[in-house]
Amino acid sequence: MKKILCLILLLGIAGFIQESAGAADTVPAEETVTPQVENVKLDMRDYDEVEVPAGTFIPVVSAQEISTQYCPVGYKVRFTSTNDLYMQDTNVIPENTEFYGYIEKLNEPVVGTNASMVIKISKMILPDGFEVPIRAYVYTSNNNIIGGEMSQPAEWIKMPHYQSKIGINTTLQIRPGRARKQGEHTIIKSGEDRLIILTDSAYITHTLTN
Repeated sequence: MKKILCLILLLGIAGFIQESAGAADTVPAEETVTPQVENVKLDMRDYDEVEVPAGTFIPVVSAQEISTQYCPVGYKVRFTSTNDLYMQDTNVIPENTEFYGYIEKLNEPVVGTNASMVIKISKMILPDGFEVPIRAYVYTSNNNIIGGEMSQPAEWIKMPHYQSKIGINTTLQIRPGRARKQGEHTIIKSGEDRLIILTDSAYITHTLTN
């Protein structure tokens, strides 16, 4: 009797295992979802390029005081354009464009010569924030050297000037002597008008978003 009960129990367990295995086979596998990438159309940018040639002058005004007395080499400076600059009927450098640069060279004042400096301009930023790298200098007729003139005479010499051969109506003239005073520092005042000259062509791009 015990053998019969054990046999029935074993048959029941075997049947349960088969039913569980069949149920597992009937569970559907997870479906693989492939993401759909939309065909997004990006707005393209178009641009026109205008060449501003080397030697072009740009009227500007100094945004700060710049002095050889307290501004070292590398001191950063800023100027602002005072007029619109047109090329091929296009306003390529509008008024209020900002020009950024630095003191490239500086000479202290000495006896006989005032201090001097050379200011290099490296970029400009249009009023809309568009930045353009450029190569330019604050212009002077003395090879872009600001200052560097002879200092004031240290002495004056009186010399008679005869208006006739017989010495009648003689006047005294004063001319500077050879000795010179200690030179003075050179200053560009805030708000002072200056010119910037391009030493290399600048390529201005105007981007348009469709």
